[in-house]
Amino acid sequence: MNIAARTVDPNSDAAIAASVPLQPIEDIGARLGLPAAALYRYGPYKAKIAPEVVNAAQARLGGKLILVTAINPTPAGEGKTTTTIGLGDALARAGAKVAIALREPSLGPVFGAKGGATGGGRAQIVPMQEINLHFTGDFHAISAAHNLLAAAIDNHIYWGNALDIDPRRINWRRVVDLNDRALRSVVVGLGGAANGFPREDGFDITVASEIMAIFCLARSLPDLEERLGRMVIAQTRARTPITAADLKITGAMTALLRDAFQPNLVQTLEGTPALVHGGPFANIAHGCNSVIATRSALGLADYVVTEAGFGADLGAEKFLDIKCRQAGLAPSAIVIVATVRALKMHGGVAQKDLGPENVAAVTAGTGNLVRHIENMKAYGVPVVVAINRFTSDTPAEIAAVEAACNTVGASVHLCSHWAEGSAGATGLAAEVMKLAAEPSSFQPLYDSALPLVQKIETIARRIYRAGSISVEPAALRKLAEYEALGYGDLPVCMAKTQYSFSADPTQRGTPQGFVLPIRDVRLSAGAGFVVALCGDVMTMPGLPSRPAAEQIFVDETGFIGGLS
Repeated sequence: MNIAARTVDPNSDAAIAASVPLQPIEDIGARLGLPAAALYRYGPYKAKIAPEVVNAAQARLGGKLILVTAINPTPAGEGKTTTTIGLGDALARAGAKVAIALREPSLGPVFGAKGGATGGGRAQIVPMQEINLHFTGDFHAISAAHNLLAAAIDNHIYWGNALDIDPRRINWRRVVDLNDRALRSVVVGLGGAANGFPREDGFDITVASEIMAIFCLARSLPDLEERLGRMVIAQTRARTPITAADLKITGAMTALLRDAFQPNLVQTLEGTPALVHGGPFANIAHGCNSVIATRSALGLADYVVTEAGFGADLGAEKFLDIKCRQAGLAPSAIVIVATVRALKMHGGVAQKDLGPENVAAVTAGTGNLVRHIENMKAYGVPVVVAINRFTSDTPAEIAAVEAACNTVGASVHLCSHWAEGSAGATGLAAEVMKLAAEPSSFQPLYDSALPLVQKIETIARRIYRAGSISVEPAALRKLAEYEALGYGDLPVCMAKTQYSFSADPTQRGTPQGFVLPIRDVRLSAGAGFVVALCGDVMTMPGLPSRPAAEQIFVDETGFIGGLS
């Protein structure tokens, strides 16, 4: 970047966030009934919540859980996180006791294609720069615990391999919280006998680590350590599973994670409390913030607004079939976010042509939204649609969205929280409060007793509308092996492109009748699910041709620009 061009756009998210005075974190905690002594400060505006308070809050679970999800994402943008924050602020504006529960941003997308992940405009969580960059160090702790186990595996083999680990069947890769395609496949142990035995290895991004999944599904430190011990990290030459507990390293891993495991408390620009904790991707992991943060929030607030990553076919399905199943949660209402611009793209319009009115394209694109509404209603939870409004949206285009949603019994609310903050989402908040007061008949999509391959097929047919699935022979053998080892009752975590219901990211809109290819499966015994990798999805993303990192800078005052 040209140093002379390093000026902060006054309309950027970073500039808007910097223009609002923040409240001391003790004042934010007080809104949830938390005394100052229950907060471990990381500077004046962020803190971790003391374990004894978290444990007490998890024991009383009185709040209503509101899930915010979206259509399949497009380059036009949907604003799911922004809507989650705007809705939380609007509920607080209405006088409710509210907590927002979000994931922490990963450095991979911050420096990659997406940029920051703390909302936008007048609907942001702050301090946005710190949350986007390092925050309280949770992801670093997860990376360290993961890589400690990787080091322990190679060290065990070096010192005689008493467990008879087969180096060809080690399935524990290393991690780093950055997009680095060159690390997808590597060879370790080169350089002679002093450096161990050469073998093939690779890196995943930290948010794809099973430890990240465990971190976000465990309810307590003992539960965390027990889950870490269950992780299957290799096999012997006789094909017997080796777990992390066999290496006697889980105590040290838990020690690295102890402080990180406490939920983080921050605030929105309007002072609404937000618990921001954990951050698995939804396209390659389960895409939800931590169970411990969500359950704590439900014990501290009357309404908890949370989100699930990417579109409802990924994040929401996993939230409902994995997180809710394991954590004993049931949402009271689901909000599906869309924009007219994104619906035009699903209707076949190129990004450069989104400006002019195009009712026909909006109408065609609403099929994607309608399918998500139908899918979410199938779980027995009431659904409302939030249109994140742009000034270019026309009355005819909005009417087309409303007409499509009416056919499936979902009301539509226009939201302008990006520009107006909570005042722009009051109608949505009123509808959510109304829906949350109604009885919910939530139930997961499939029964735990179904065979693993049938669980995959159920998701493919009922959520994606695939005609069939095609599972590679090696993956079928693994599924049979997992069931023989007693893992057949686990739910399935689909790893798939976020841009389409199919495994082809170019197929926007409503593809159906396609064959969903399952190229591989992985066992995450500690997290409590089986991962099915669809098509070409990667567990280590690469950087785009012009990464967001090129726009990030620090000015002479220390202000970090370019994150929005």
